Amino acid sequence: MAATASSSAIETRQQVPRAHEYRDYGGNPLAHVMSETGSMSARLPAFGGGLQPGLYKPPEFKFANPVPLGLSGFALTTFILSCVNLGIRGLAAPSLVIGPALAYGGFVQLLAGMWDIALGNVFGGVALSTYGGFWISIAIILIPGGFNIEKSYSGTDFYTAFGLYILGWMIVTIMFWLCTLKSTVVFSALFWCVWMAFIFLGCGYLDAKNSPEQVPNAALLKAGGAFGIVAGFLAWYLMLAGLLDEGNSFFVVPVLHFVCLSDKPAA
Repeated sequence: MAATASSSAIETRQQVPRAHEYRDYGGNPLAHVMSETGSMSARLPAFGGGLQPGLYKPPEFKFANPVPLGLSGFALTTFILSCVNLGIRGLAAPSLVIGPALAYGGFVQLLAGMWDIALGNVFGGVALSTYGGFWISIAIILIPGGFNIEKSYSGTDFYTAFGLYILGWMIVTIMFWLCTLKSTVVFSALFWCVWMAFIFLGCGYLDAKNSPEQVPNAALLKAGGAFGIVAGFLAWYLMLAGLLDEGNSFFVVPVLHFVCLSDKPAA
């Protein structure tokens, strides 16, 4: 009996995967991370669908994940404005983005950020709330005849001020991006595309002073719009990752972590 029990224990240990075997979590990564001893960790791997950039513990109280809602608001509003920046089918005036920027990408995303803070996710809450505020501010600037912000400037001064404003958001986004370098490919790529869009858009508006027509650089704006389109689809991808599971779908989207995550004790 003792020999049988011993051999059974050996077989059990051999069947337990090591942490290094978990390089690709695939699909929805809400599976526990294996520790070095082969036991299940209490921490979950980085998850873009929850804007969790590193190993994290699930909330202690039941509360639905608000991140897909915020990501959806960001994605749609970014997609619309980027279509305008690209000049798709002759679009030039950004008036249509004012509604989504105020309601969906602004107010709703801000609410999602506040709810995520209530869940204890500092990164997700700060990021969603920050970009919710960004879209509300863009809507305020673009409202025609509302606050007369653009008319308060003369010549190309508005373009200069707006370009500097956009570059300020580039700096904020780079800070967010630095927090995602140990997360997942799509998660990090989203913030990379956003700050790349900001740098092209900011430089495009700043270049208006060098233009004989005193207008922003169309090529730079289109480049920013292209990165914005990609960012919008990446945000939708992460939204889908946060919504799909085996209970509501026949498939889940791959996550692709940068590194193998393990729950090793601190040295």
